[in-house]
This record gives sequence, C-alpha cells and structure tokens, in this order.
Amino acid sequence: MRDGVTDMRVLPIILLLLAAGCAPLGPDYQRPKLDNPAAFRYAEAEAADLANTRWWEQFGDPALDDLIAEALAGNLDLRIAAARVDEYAGRLAVARSGLYPQIGYQGGVSRDRGSERLATPVPSGIANPQTTDTAVLNASWEIDLWGRLRRLDEAARADLLASEEGRRGVILSLVASVANGYIALRDLDRQLEIARQTARSREAALRLFELQHQGGVVSLLEVSQVRSEHEAANAQVIALEQAVAQAEHALSYLLGRSPGPIRRGRTIDELAYVAVPAGLPSDLLERRPDIRQAEQDLVAANARIGAARALYYPTISLTGLLGVASEELGKLFSGPARTWSFAGGLAGPLFTFGAVEGQVEQAEARQRQLLAAYQQSIRTAFREVDDALVEQRKARERAETQARQVAALRDYARLARLRYENGYTSYLEVLDAERGLFNVELQYTQTRGDAFTALVNVYKAMGGGWVETLDRGMHPPRPASPDRSAAR
Repeated sequence: MRDGVTDMRVLPIILLLLAAGCAPLGPDYQRPKLDNPAAFRYAEAEAADLANTRWWEQFGDPALDDLIAEALAGNLDLRIAAARVDEYAGRLAVARSGLYPQIGYQGGVSRDRGSERLATPVPSGIANPQTTDTAVLNASWEIDLWGRLRRLDEAARADLLASEEGRRGVILSLVASVANGYIALRDLDRQLEIARQTARSREAALRLFELQHQGGVVSLLEVSQVRSEHEAANAQVIALEQAVAQAEHALSYLLGRSPGPIRRGRTIDELAYVAVPAGLPSDLLERRPDIRQAEQDLVAANARIGAARALYYPTISLTGLLGVASEELGKLFSGPARTWSFAGGLAGPLFTFGAVEGQVEQAEARQRQLLAAYQQSIRTAFREVDDALVEQRKARERAETQARQVAALRDYARLARLRYENGYTSYLEVLDAERGLFNVELQYTQTRGDAFTALVNVYKAMGGGWVETLDRGMHPPRPASPDRSAAR
C-alpha cells in the first residue's frame, strides 16, 4: 500500500516535468516582412521631430487646451474603450487560471433513515436515522502537454494589448477631433463676422438708395438690386449661425456634455501655425495605435492556431479530494474521519467527423484574414500621412494665393465705389466688386481653417508617443500587464 501511495505522489511530478518540456503546438508569432517606403512622398524638408509632443499646445490657445483636457476626462467613447480594456483584462485572468490547479471546497450535513422493512434491514447497533457531516477540499488540473492552455493564454494576452491599443486609438482620434472641431468653429465664427459686416454695410446702402429713390435720384431697378444683395447677405448670416450652433453641439458631444455654448480663445487669424512633424514610414509601426492593435489581433489569431491543433491530441487531467466525514460533528476532525481520493483521466478525439479539422481550418483562415488586415492598416497609414502632408502644403499655398486675391478685390471694390461716386459708372459695378470680395473673403477664411485642419490631420496620421503619455496619465499600467515585446 505504501508503494502505491508513493507512485501516486510521484506521478504528478512526472507529468509536470513532461508538460514543462513540451513546446506548444502551432506557429510562434513572427512579425511579417513588410515592403515599407524609405520616406514619405510629400515629407517637408523643414519638418521637426515633434510627433511625440503635445502638438496642440503649439496653436497657443489655452481655450483649446482646456477643451482637450475636458474631452479626455468626459468623453463617453473613451470611457467605453477603457471599460473594454478592463473586460479583456478579466478574460486574460480567466485564461491564465487554466494553467494552474483549480482548488475548491465543499461541506455539508445530511440525515438519512433506512427502512426496517427491506429484505436487508439496517443492522442493529447502527444509528437509524443517521447524520453525516462532511468537509472536503477538491482539486483538478489539466496537464498542458500540447500547449493548448498556453496558446489560449497567449491569445488572451494579445487581445488585452489590442484593447489597450484600441483605447489609445480613441485618444488619438478624440484629440484630433476636438482640435478640428474647435478650428472649424473659429473658422465659422470668422465667416459669420464677415457676413454680418457685409449685411450691415448693404443695409446702410439700401437705406441710402431708398432715400435717393424717394428723391428721384435713382431708379427702382437699382433699389431692387441693392435689396437683393442685402437679403443674400442676410441669408448667409442665417446659414452661418446655424453652422456655428451645430459646430458647438458637435464639440459638446465630444466633451461628453449636453449641447451648449463653447468657450472661445484666439480667433482663426490669431492661431499660430503648428510645425510639420518629421518621421519615417517605419516609425508608424510603433507610433500608430491602430497598426499596433492590428498586429496584436494577428498575434492572438496566430496563437489560436496552436490551441486548435492541440485538440487532435488527448487531454490529461488530474483530480483529487481530501476531506473528513463523521456521524458526529465533534468527531469530524479526528483521525478515522479522514477521506481522500486521487484520479487521473485521459480523453481525446477518435472520430469527430471533421469537427477538429474544421476548428483548425477556421483558426488558420482567421489568421490569414488578420494578416491581410494588418498589412492593409499599414498601407492605409502610409496613404493617410502622404494625403495629410500634401493637403497641408497645398492648403497653405492656396491660402497665400487667396490672400493676394482678397487684397486685389479690396482695391477693386474701393476703386469701383470711387468711380460710382464720381459718376463714371453705375452702382452695378460696385455691387459686382463687393459681391466678389465677400465670396473670396469667405473662401479665404475657410481655406485658412483647412490649412489648420490639415496640420491636425498630419499629427493624427503620424501618431506619436504623446498618446501613450496621455494614456499612462489616465490609466496607470497594471503590474501584471505583459510587455508588448513579449508577443513579438
């Protein structure tokens, strides 16, 4: 009997050593080889290495800084992303627990009475009814010989890292959206100011022409033309007032509050241009949260191939029980009350009619999908950076051209009014000059806003270390969180 007990004690140690010596089934993850360009097509020669800084502070507008801080604290999408990270942290804890023995307890009290009219009655000397008290510790453990549980742990860890990158992606998009929303609002504010000034100027002209018409100086045709231009300016004011209110509502949504007014700081003309960040295409692999998230999704899918292949092989499990049982509660923990059991189990597939093959094929197909998605995310990132770089360059060039056009039209409008006042032309020429000036002033203001927006989009497309800095400030890393490099 002692030899049998010794064998039972040695068996778990042997199985543990076997499990430690077996490499997990399935492919180990290796980052795919990528054909990255050496440089961006529209990179700026004077670009500075600013992608890792809090770039929005370069605009020099404290109101914008406060709005971004408020959005990071109150945005609901960011709260959802943070809760999703917590969910995947829980999933990782569940997956990791399978690597270790599961220990539980059980206790109970039962009272039984046997019938005295059966063919075999209860022997004399045995209490009837009978009370039994039990207290048991039980344990079970699946020996991970083929690495199925280790692969599932690897997949869950990658899922957690992917969710963290997803949260950082929300931070990146949120900061850019608030900055772009604020720029759009200040752009609309300036357009509204121009429209109101034009409407007031045309209202004064209309009153003058109505008085002149009453005196027989001008015709009703000229009065109608001036009134038409005045109403056109009023219609533009109304449209811009609506756009301003909707821009405030959109910003309020990003800030996580009900629609309401937004505090302003600098005007669109007072905002400082942000320097264009420098970077190489290879930097995007580490800077962009969406690329890192796509890679972690690929890591998880790669690990699940091994977990699926392990289903071809048998599962070895150990179970044990140690406890006490007694008829009397006072004798529950005395020597003769002890009870124990130990068992090992082996279970594996024999005929599954394609079930295991299907799971392996499913896992491999999923890995191929996510590999293509990872490669596509990198290509998308390259395109977005070059699009943003050329957009900001051309928007600034367009703004410079329109600034010269505005200056020329102002001269034209001034000279047309002088010609009219000296009787060399009709008021139609003045209306035409002022109409052209009004339209180009609105276009110029909008183009300046486009140039600022394009700069924001450059920083959004570049990603940067500032995202992780903000994320760490809002969500300190968990002590048990695995290092990202371990999955590579």
